[in-house]
Amino acid sequence: MSNIKPLYDRVVIKRTEEEKVSAGGIVIPDSATEKPIKGQVVAVGDGKVLDNGTVRAPK
Repeated sequence: MSNIKPLYDRVVIKRTEEEKVSAGGIVIPDSATEKPIKGQVVAVGDGKVLDNGTVRAPK
């Protein structure tokens, strides 16, 4: 995935896996999991192109 280069002000995020077993030892089935809300930023684009043609770097 390291060869992906996002354009402009976009980012590439790798999902982090949710725990399959709770702290109490209960196994959580795939049907009970929700959409992932956490991830790791893998790549960041060069920035947003402004109206005057300059590129503003991501913050």
